[in-house]
Amino acid sequence: MSSSVRRAVYPGSFNLCIMGTPTSCARARVFDELVVAVYDRPEKPHLFSVEERLALIVEAVEHLHLHNIKVASYSGLTVNYVKDVDAFVIVRGLRVFSDFEFEFRMALANHRLAPDIEVVNFIASEETVHLSSSTVREIASLGGDVSSMVPPHVASALQKRYSGVG
Repeated sequence: MSSSVRRAVYPGSFNLCIMGTPTSCARARVFDELVVAVYDRPEKPHLFSVEERLALIVEAVEHLHLHNIKVASYSGLTVNYVKDVDAFVIVRGLRVFSDFEFEFRMALANHRLAPDIEVVNFIASEETVHLSSSTVREIASLGGDVSSMVPPHVASALQKRYSGVG
């Protein structure tokens, strides 16, 4: 890695871009560059295709006016992707205690696979700590209002998806 660029990867399936996603991206400004890496795992059912998820995230972070954020898709081991893009940090978000347990185990596994890659966790903001993509999907699928939980364009995409339009 070039010693002059501190690049981090924020990996996830991002099956749904909730309000916490752009918040975590903005908080990762401590790095010179952040790659939001959308994991394309075909065996896992997704509400949106990888192309749709990429587009939703790009639009969600545009308003931040941070030119150091890139959005890309990947498959395979996260640590291999981190190395492929010449990064040295995996960024993850923590909302609740159960997230900590999962992320702790994942960080240990990643450290075993790639000891030179660090994991940095950002604690969710008070405004987004209660949000989870599964809860938002369930509310949206039942016709509930999720406009305070996701960016406006994501709320629109959810409404279209669940109404069968588009």
